Amino acid sequence: MAALLKPDICVIGAGSAGLVVAAGGSQMGAEVVLIEKGKMGGDCLNTGCVPSKALLAAGKAAAAAAAAPPFGIDYAAPGIDFRRVHDHVHGVIAGIAPVDSVERFEGLGVKVIKAEARFASAREVVAGGQRIQARRFVVATGSTPLVPPIPGLDQVPYLTNETAFELTERPRRLVVIGGGAIGCELGQAFRHLGSEVAILEMASILPKDEPETVSVLRQALRRDGITLLEDSRVTRVTRGGAEGETLVVHFERDGEAGRVEGDRLLVAAGRQPGVEGLGLEAAGVDYDRRGITVDRRLRSSNKKIYAIGDVAGGLQFTHVAGYHAGVALKNILFRLPARADTAAVPWVTYTEPEVAQVGLTEAQAREAHEAIRILRWPYAENDRAQAERRTEGLVKAVTTRRGRVLGCAIVGAHAGELILPWVLAISAGLKIGTLAQTIAPYPTFSEVSKRAAGGFYTPSLFSERTRRLVRFLRLLG
Repeated sequence: MAALLKPDICVIGAGSAGLVVAAGGSQMGAEVVLIEKGKMGGDCLNTGCVPSKALLAAGKAAAAAAAAPPFGIDYAAPGIDFRRVHDHVHGVIAGIAPVDSVERFEGLGVKVIKAEARFASAREVVAGGQRIQARRFVVATGSTPLVPPIPGLDQVPYLTNETAFELTERPRRLVVIGGGAIGCELGQAFRHLGSEVAILEMASILPKDEPETVSVLRQALRRDGITLLEDSRVTRVTRGGAEGETLVVHFERDGEAGRVEGDRLLVAAGRQPGVEGLGLEAAGVDYDRRGITVDRRLRSSNKKIYAIGDVAGGLQFTHVAGYHAGVALKNILFRLPARADTAAVPWVTYTEPEVAQVGLTEAQAREAHEAIRILRWPYAENDRAQAERRTEGLVKAVTTRRGRVLGCAIVGAHAGELILPWVLAISAGLKIGTLAQTIAPYPTFSEVSKRAAGGFYTPSLFSERTRRLVRFLRLLG
């Protein structure tokens, strides 16, 4: 007879979202069972955010020599030991892993079950020979790489983000299918580390970002020597070379056929929700290819079961997963009708330069509002950027006619850090004057945002009407 547990909360999935619910729930007095069939920490720690940023950091270190001559400094070409790059990436993972470990969560009072979970009914989950009947269930099983049905792809070896960080030898020629954040980040990282890289994208790279900022990144990728093939539909994958050691990706572009060759292939064509094997039908939970269907309180069609993070569809970011966890906890523990609102969710692509976005793009704002204002300020007119020779980039903000901030896009050095004030402005409903009047320390990159915000007032401040007012007041002594 399987053991029976009756906790307050049963969490399925120990990735970013599930860990926040488990830790938060336990520390606030709830009995929590956490089930994970794979590695603690999920995709973010083991195959996503952490290793990719560690690899990017290695790539930027390798690229530093090329950026030094304008400062009067010359380095020899960097020697790259890819085995040590691999060890650096996995050392970073190991340094963070204790925070997400079974031991830590058991120390917090969480019952951790390392097994596959499956719903046996609308009120029960079975896992590792145990039955769990919880007051509430939280599905936080994340997502997995989407492998598109490209003819021949199943006949050749390929990498995804789940396997790319296991490489101990640098690819000589890497072909990347997909020009989203993962494809652009890993493609540039490998290029900086000495690989020849080609990126194929069926539309535009970073299609959800502001086209004006994406244009700056596009130029940077090409300047790095990456072969960038946008508007290219991959038609098939074959083997080439005398012994079939070459991977050949065939594509169509502008009605013409083309091909690109490599010794390694990385598939970065998107993500799919982790719903397989959960027995959601037995639990009465509706789902489709986008994930589990949830309401704004993140409840599934079975109101005792919540879905959070990537498996709930929508924006697939670690910070969204953490936010979802907070919404779920408010509903489960305090019975508050908390609702998820992702209107002010930012995202960042950690290339060089970085690309950050929050809120509406210019095109989206024009569709939603009758009158808008576009504010820009280039990095080239920022003194700190000049001093560090990092003048490539700009801030582009969108406001209503009266100055309410609708969106912001930044491309350039530290864009991921600089986006936060704009996130606050949108989430708090602030007007542009709040940013324009804030005192920014000099010299900092943050002045770029302040100057962009101040641009809202330039037409009226330096108008003929203002000059007439000044002349009139001068007559008063």
